[in-house]
Amino acid sequence: MKKTASRVLGWGLWVCLCLGAAPAWAALGGDPEPVGADEKHAFARMQLVRNPGYTVHELDAGTGTTVREYVGPDGKVFGVSWRGPFRPDLRQLLGDSYQVYLTAARKKMARGPVNISLPGLYVHMSGRQRAFYGRAYLP
Repeated sequence: MKKTASRVLGWGLWVCLCLGAAPAWAALGGDPEPVGADEKHAFARMQLVRNPGYTVHELDAGTGTTVREYVGPDGKVFGVSWRGPFRPDLRQLLGDSYQVYLTAARKKMARGPVNISLPGLYVHMSGRQRAFYGRAYLP
C-alpha cells in the first residue's frame, strides 16, 4: 500500500511540474508577446515563418506540445493551432473568446471531437491520450 501511494504521489508531482511550467502564449485576438518574452518562458524551440499577409509563430514547449500563432499584418493573433501530448491552456490561448467557447461547449457535453462554429469564433479540437490537436480562429 505504501509503494502505491508513493508511486501515485510521484506521478502527481511530475504532472504538476510539467503543467506548472507551461509557457505563456499570446491570446487569440491579442498581440503576440515579443520574441524575447516567449523565450524566457522555457521554450525548447521558437520559430518565426513569414508569409505574404501573415506570420506564424511556432512555439515548441519542452513538453512536446507545439503551438502555432497566426499573426495578421495588423499585429493581432487571428488563429492558433496546437498538436502534442498535452492540451495547452485554452483560457490563455483563447483570451477574451474563452467565455464564448465555454458557453458553447457546455451545450455539447458529449465525448468526442469538439466543433464550435459561431459568428465570432471557430474551435475544433480532438485527440486521444497523449495525442491532442486543435485549432481556433476568428472568422
